[in-house]
Amino acid sequence: MNNPVFIIVPCYNEAVIIRQTINSLLDLGYTVVVIDDASTDNIQQELAGLSIFYIRHPVNLGQGAALQTGIDFVLKRDAAYIVSFDGDGQHDAKEIKGMVDILIDEKADIVFGSRFLTGASSDSSSLRKLLLYAGRYVNYLFTGILLSDAHNGFRAMNSKAAGAIRLKENRMTHASEFLLEVKRKGLRFAEYPVHIRYTNYSKKKGQSLFNSIRIFFDLVLNKIFE
Repeated sequence: MNNPVFIIVPCYNEAVIIRQTINSLLDLGYTVVVIDDASTDNIQQELAGLSIFYIRHPVNLGQGAALQTGIDFVLKRDAAYIVSFDGDGQHDAKEIKGMVDILIDEKADIVFGSRFLTGASSDSSSLRKLLLYAGRYVNYLFTGILLSDAHNGFRAMNSKAAGAIRLKENRMTHASEFLLEVKRKGLRFAEYPVHIRYTNYSKKKGQSLFNSIRIFFDLVLNKIFE
């Protein structure tokens, strides 16, 4: 595998869709690292025979911890570019190249995928769009960075950014922690329009209103006690 792009796929109970997701990445020649966050389904069986790196957490720690495990792993293997890619089939592997091109051509350290830029698309519900829109300003309040899409798991970074960012928030608050780290470390960032496919399966796995409220309070506590 000579492709300098490593794809980190954090997953928890994604056996239904994970093989299809991983094959879409392998078909494009990427090196894939799956971080199984203590799944209780048969995800290992679904991944059998695939040419990937597989790491399993013995206990469920959350997506932030899974991403940090993956980042630490690929940096030890001299990854030049690292992409976080959800395991639930929402993201389009063909868009990775465009994000990495921005890292190379525009000298960005990290590129955030956005559902709301010109050229992007998603079939989000009205409630989800409202939550995401409000999330932009909540994140801006605490991070000083106003993205068009503050909670998108599709992002690409160079090794400099990956080495500088340390995720301490294990669960979904890590999306905001990325922005805090970008601000603190003076990293150069950009956005890239992406297409998000919401299936019945991914909607069931998606972020609830309760989780969105919990993220808000996690951010408040993080700001108070930083």
